[in-house]
Formats: sequence, C-alpha cells, structure tokens
Amino acid sequence: MLTTSEIRIRDPFILSDASNHTYFLYGTTDENVWEGPATGFDVYHSSDLEQWEGPFPAFRPEADFWADRHYWAPEVYLYEGSFYMFASFKAEGKCRATQILKADNPLGPFVTITEAPVTPIDWECLDGTLHVDQDGTPWMIFCHEWLQVQDGKMCAIRLTKDLRSPDGEPVILFQASEAPWTKTWDGTTYVTDGPFIYKNQQEELLLLWSSGGEKGYTIGIARSASGNVVGPWTHEELPLYAEDGGHGMLFHKFDGELMLTIHTPNNSPNERAIFLPVTEREGSLKLK
Repeated sequence: MLTTSEIRIRDPFILSDASNHTYFLYGTTDENVWEGPATGFDVYHSSDLEQWEGPFPAFRPEADFWADRHYWAPEVYLYEGSFYMFASFKAEGKCRATQILKADNPLGPFVTITEAPVTPIDWECLDGTLHVDQDGTPWMIFCHEWLQVQDGKMCAIRLTKDLRSPDGEPVILFQASEAPWTKTWDGTTYVTDGPFIYKNQQEELLLLWSSGGEKGYTIGIARSASGNVVGPWTHEELPLYAEDGGHGMLFHKFDGELMLTIHTPNNSPNERAIFLPVTEREGSLKLK
C-alpha cells in the first residue's frame, strides 16, 4: 500500500466506482515525463483516497503505436457500458494529439479504438476531456497549444456516438488571455491546460481550466452563458486555486462531498495529487 504523498503523479484524475466503493487514480505517471521514450499509464485504487494499491499497468502501447513520448493526462469515463480513456501523445515530427482508448475494466488494459487521434492532424493539441450533452451527443473539449498559437485556445469538437471520429469541425470557445487572472508563461505566451466540465445545481455548465497566474500554475472557472458547450463563455474574476497547482477535476466522494483533485507543486519530481473539498455557492465553486 502507498499513501497519496508517496505517489508521484501529474494531472490526477479520479474515477469513482460506487458499486465497488473504489476510487481509481489515473494521471501522468512516467518518470521521464518531458522526454521519450514513454512507458504508458499506471492506475491506483483506494477505498479512502489515502491508502492506495498499485501501480497497475492501465495502458502499454502496442508495438506499432504512433507515439513514443509525452504520454500525458489520461482521463477515464464510463460511457455506453465501457470505460474510455482520453489521453495526450506525441512523436517526433508529429503534432501532439488526443487519442481515445477503451477497456472493459477500470484497471485496463486500455487499447486504442482507432489508428489516428481525434484532434486535427496539423494542430498541436492536448488534454481532451469528455462532455455528453443532454441529448446524448458526445463532445470533446481540448486545448490548441500555445506552442503553436501563442495565445492558447480552448476548443470543442463534436464526436460520433462511438467516439471513434470527429463529427464536425472544432469550435473555438475562448483564448487564455481573455480571462482576467491569467499571466503570460514567458512574457509572450498564454497557456490553456486541463479543461474539465462541471454542471452546477442550476444546470449551468462550468469549465475548470489551468493557465499561468500570479503565483504560478492556476485554476480558473469559465461559465457558458448559453448553457451548452459552444458558449459563449465568460470568465470569473478570481481563480479557484492560485497556489502553484493545477490540472484539476471534480468528483464526488461516496458520502456525497464534492472534491477537487490537482497536482501541486508544478515542478518535477515533486508533484503530488491532493484532494480538496469544494462547495457550490450561488452557482459557482469555492474551496472550503
């Protein structure tokens, strides 16, 4: 068994399985996170968010898999009876991209469902996250990277029901510089990172996302004025978390408490997952 503080992980993501009273922890788990070659993704499981069993190999690439580095930010969703992983991958001479994988079990093994990613082939992209509309239409929200566009863009693309391919062209939701709390990463560029959709009690869509702030890696909240994924999106004045931690997502504990998980600090090899209770007030989210 490992404690949370013993697990080095970036971009933590929790899948809660109420049927087995089990939390599954996914994230960027390669030791050499910034270079190649990559190994894959590991998963841990726990009944209390404190003591974890693992690591277990959730994904290891097939011999002919196109990417060999930057295996980042896996997110896992139960959708149409199977478990789907959205994750970022990179290879020399190819754009970083989000690919979708599938398994029958939260522990994997996850395998690719298509040969190619679902993000545009000539876009540098990362951090795909799933959102399913009220009518059952699946969307993927993802980032068009600052590495290519300088002012990072948050985008959405409709997917086919089987999640195997895009069903239309990407829609730009906003650019990082539009939020009042963002700061440039290096004096000239703005980062978009780690989107995650949350529906509040008024059935409005809130989008958690990360960028640079006054104290480093920061999480802010955007709100869809129309109530659907294409927006338009407005930005809350103050960030949700501003203490050099980010790439957040929300989940409910088995007692119903809403939780935010992030990694902090944002420097390797010291990054760790933390779990913070969150409350919903006046349609927005606040740390308790």
